[in-house]
Amino acid sequence: MSGFLSSSIARKFAMALSALFLIFFLIIHLAVNITSVFSENLFNELSHFMGTNPLVQFALQPVLIFGVVFHFVMGFVLELKNKSARNVKYYNFKGSANSTWMSRNMIYSGLVVLAFFVLHFIDFWIPEINTKYIKGDMSGLLADGEGYRYFEELQHKFVSPLRVGAYVVSFVLLALHLLHGFQSAFQSIGFNNKYNSFVKAAGKWYSILIPAGFIFIALFHHFNH
Repeated sequence: MSGFLSSSIARKFAMALSALFLIFFLIIHLAVNITSVFSENLFNELSHFMGTNPLVQFALQPVLIFGVVFHFVMGFVLELKNKSARNVKYYNFKGSANSTWMSRNMIYSGLVVLAFFVLHFIDFWIPEINTKYIKGDMSGLLADGEGYRYFEELQHKFVSPLRVGAYVVSFVLLALHLLHGFQSAFQSIGFNNKYNSFVKAAGKWYSILIPAGFIFIALFHHFNH
């Protein structure tokens, strides 16, 4: 694996695959979370299924965590390699002339998105894992005798305006990150042909609508708790 990733092309390809995996995950995550806006019961049922299904818990969840860690680590590695390459080039690198603001600042938007992932894990994933597998208590976040409490927990997290503000800022920066990263991922795997204009358009819509959906969910529960 380390030998494979020693190549610049291989690193970019691996980075692109992890990005596409996370892009797909965001769609699934939004599809589940958006149900909380119009159906408490449906959201609880879907969350309960995702939270107790062995395939999700013990196969897909570890893959997701690995994908997140791998993507950000590989992003930092590529950024360091790119900076080293620019420092030894014989021409002046004019960032504003040769690249967009988003591509030049992927590392910074990525850091904020990483911080958001940490916050999100602290808010939801760690308490649930602690409840189910450390305390061994299948009530708590899962059920209280009258139904699943995922919806209640979701609303509780969005009471604080500071937390909601952090979520909104994070998703705005995620949108900026995706505006460059979406198309870049497809290009890195060789998807750069007659469908390139479609990929660009799809990337723009995805980069705007997916983060906007998460922002809407946070604001909706903040003002309707």
